[in-house]
This record gives sequence, C-alpha cells and structure tokens, in this order.
Amino acid sequence: MDLHILDHRLRVTSISKSGLEQYTHPLIKLIFLRNRTRSEGLLTQTQHYLIRCKFFSLTETPENYTVVLDEEGFKELQPSEHLQVEGSTWLPLNVVSNGNASSSSQAVGVTKIAKSVIAPLAEQHVSVFMLSTYQTDFILVREKDLAVVVETLAEEFNVFREEGGESVPVHSQDACNGLQRNGREVPHATVHPVLIPENHFCVMSLDPDTLPAIATTLIDVLFYSNRSKEDASVDQDMECIVFFSFSLIDGYISLVMDTEAQRQFPTDLLFTSSSGELWRMVRIGGQPLGFDECGIVAQISQPLADSDISAYYISTFSFDHALVPEEDLASVTEMLQTQRMSS
Repeated sequence: MDLHILDHRLRVTSISKSGLEQYTHPLIKLIFLRNRTRSEGLLTQTQHYLIRCKFFSLTETPENYTVVLDEEGFKELQPSEHLQVEGSTWLPLNVVSNGNASSSSQAVGVTKIAKSVIAPLAEQHVSVFMLSTYQTDFILVREKDLAVVVETLAEEFNVFREEGGESVPVHSQDACNGLQRNGREVPHATVHPVLIPENHFCVMSLDPDTLPAIATTLIDVLFYSNRSKEDASVDQDMECIVFFSFSLIDGYISLVMDTEAQRQFPTDLLFTSSSGELWRMVRIGGQPLGFDECGIVAQISQPLADSDISAYYISTFSFDHALVPEEDLASVTEMLQTQRMSS
C-alpha cells in the first residue's frame, strides 16, 4: 500500500456558537465561492484567495464549530475572542491501495487501514486528528512530527509526498530527525467515557455543480437552524446530539448529518452508498480531549478492526466521533464496556 502526504498545510480552529454571526460571511464564501474561475468575471483579491483554498471542513457540534482549512482559507478567519486556533500546522495523510484512495463507501477494511497507520504512530507518541469523508479518510499529523511519521510507517507503506501535482517518493533516511529524537515514554492511554446518542446518521456526497441548488438549505441548517445554539450542552441523559459536517476537499463534497437534517434537503441531489445504510455515533470524551494525548483514535479503531466493523471517524476541536453501522451498535457497545471494565 501507498501512503501519500498531501500537498496541504492545515490549521485546526474552533468558532464559538456565540461568535458565529461574526464568521458567517467568511464561512459562506469558503463554501460557495471557491469554485469561481477567472472566466466568470472580475475577481476581487478575496475571491482569488478562495480559488486557491483546496481543503475546507466545517463540523458543528453542541459546543462549537470546528473548521479545518488550508492556509489560504485560514486568511479569511479574522482573529477574535470567538476564534480558537490550535497552534500547530497539520499535514493530511491518505492511504492508497491499488492506486485508489481508501474509500469509505467500501465499508469493510477502512478501520483496518486507519489502524495500520494510527496504532504505530500512537506507539511513537504522535498525536493524530482524524477526518473521514464520504470519499476517503484523512489522517492529520503535526508538521513537526513528519520525520517520525515517515520513519515509523516506511516499513508498512511506500511513502510519497505530493508536490505540485506530482508524487515524490519519501525515504525514511530522508527524515533527518528520526525516532531517536522522539524519546518520550508513551503513557498508558486513558479510556475515555463515551456517549451514544439516539440520532441516526447518513454519510452522503453531492456533485459540486449542484451545490448552488442546496445553498439556501445548507446555509439554514448550518447557521440559522431552529436547533438551540445557546444551550447546546451535552450530558449523559441527552437523547440526541447536534452534529453536522460539511467538507469540500480537492473538489469533492462530503456531508454527515442526522436523518432529521437530511429531510430538509432535496432527495434527488444527495447520494450515498448503494446500501443506503444508517450509522450510529459513538462520541468519545467526557471533557474536552485536547490535541496532545495519543492513542485515542487507536483505542477505538483497533477493536473495531479486530471485529471487522468499519467506521467513519471525525475528530473535532473538543471531542472525537466514530460512526458505526447501526446493525453493529450492540457489538460496539459491548466491546466498549469490556474495554472500560478492563482498564
């Protein structure tokens, strides 16, 4: 298998619910004005930035909005008290098998592919930020950890770095600060509490050319929904959870929403896998997880892989979220209970 280090330098940010109004305009531009070309008329400098923004993901959770975007898109988010920015630059990794990116529409095996990357990195104290989409799975690592990542995974994968549209081989000897520079003992991973809300979720896609046709609905769901924005805390008694994720990465759109939100969209524009399966969420963390703890994703993905249960996995600024097939929820619940009792 091949592991590609994609040609994006990313920032991970959080926008507070109370400050959303200040960022609604730049977020709408990032979603809807990115595909403009010079032939469509005179462009302002701001719109020129949007053309070059190739990686954008926006996820609403009860606590906040997590925005992951490349450096060009990041220029659109002006500093304020409502914007938190994780201090690192992150690089997205993507596993390619037989020339094709690992597709989440082919459910079985996605978790094992993630495990083969995430588990070894956790052992080397490399923190990861996971973003699954309809099309594939992105594993984000800090740029400063790249040498350790390459040396750790070089035995398992052919490693390439995307540069200007070309795939350039990367060899472990090219990593000048190898594993010996890491030098930290990996602490025993904390088994975090989980919440399993009652929502049923869909993982869907959309032809980018039809994005304008759902613009009004998408803006309403993301920014003006009747769902409570001020009192959106989560506790163990909450039956449902606010969660909506929109990604537009290298021209491919992915949406994750519950069935209530799905009913607001035209049924003939959104598409999913042929099975049309529904997914249930496992939300990881009782308190905000932070970015430095290692092994959180591996803790979930390893037992899922051992049981041949596939999953989408979406990290956010505060918590992590795994989506598992509804028919596997009982097995997953039992597995997590056993894991917690043995910790």
